[in-house]
Amino acid sequence: MTVLVTGGAGYIGSHMVLELLGAGEKVVVLDNLSTGFAWAVPEAAPLIVGDFGDEGLVRKLLREHDVTEIIHFAAKIVVPESVADPLGYYLNNTAMARTLIACAVEHGVKHFIFSSTAAVYGDPARSPVTEDEPLHPMSPYGRSKLMVEWMLEDASRAHPMSHVALRYFNVAGADPHGRTGQSTPNATHLIKVAVQSALGFRPGMEVFGTDYPTPDGSGVRDYIHVTDLARAHLDALTYLRAGGRSLTCNCGYQRGYSVLEVIKVVKEVSGVDFPVKLSPRRPGDVGSVVAANGRIRSALGWTPKHDDLRSIVEQALAWERRLHNRAG
Repeated sequence: MTVLVTGGAGYIGSHMVLELLGAGEKVVVLDNLSTGFAWAVPEAAPLIVGDFGDEGLVRKLLREHDVTEIIHFAAKIVVPESVADPLGYYLNNTAMARTLIACAVEHGVKHFIFSSTAAVYGDPARSPVTEDEPLHPMSPYGRSKLMVEWMLEDASRAHPMSHVALRYFNVAGADPHGRTGQSTPNATHLIKVAVQSALGFRPGMEVFGTDYPTPDGSGVRDYIHVTDLARAHLDALTYLRAGGRSLTCNCGYQRGYSVLEVIKVVKEVSGVDFPVKLSPRRPGDVGSVVAANGRIRSALGWTPKHDDLRSIVEQALAWERRLHNRAG
């Protein structure tokens, strides 16, 4: 039995590979290295460089490595970019995912775990938002992910392949042991940008939107540690192997922080008062999205271990310093 991790050289995927190897799983990684790094993949996991939408390559990989499960991370993820390039997002995130799912069905893959997003909710009426809330994605990014959820639902009904779709909220932090982290130089994750500003790798940062209906006017998000998120996927794999039915779960801590609150914590932890520019809202962004996490706790038995914003920031700072020293 082998688990295929698409996007396994990227931020979340590389943490997933570490979790799988630590659990004694056999792993193979497929990544085109557009935002991932070959050095982020441990030697114990073979790295195949290519696209998950390359039908011939995927068929060959599934056959040669005897893949029985797929954990699919590879995707474009920047909301404003998706607004500017919707067709690129539908091609990469949706059309190519259809190819991957079709190959999985053809090969007899038993279980499929999909990295979805809280962007499928749009601007929810309730907070925390449950998985049963109406879905109103406000960006091509969110829509491209929701379409894949639908494809998996239909494919799982028609074929003997069960799946779990995990709707991520805002992923942050780095491996507590310093083995991997968010390594893309121009990544748009808030904590990554703030940490780079604190270390002087950026001249400062912008806050997009200060007129949302939130306590301080800036957007509120639920920040989940990347290792807790990887562990959720491992719990989902255990659940499916035990005969669990196809399922969709939120991945978050059920607590939100505003952009300005996060920046304040980064300044406190780093001891640096870096410049912050207040700018208008960006297309596709929403005011507040916080996860209800009762389902993932009850169905998958998931228990977060890194639910502390200061620790998340400390680990992000430590990783950014390590990354800078590596590049130097």
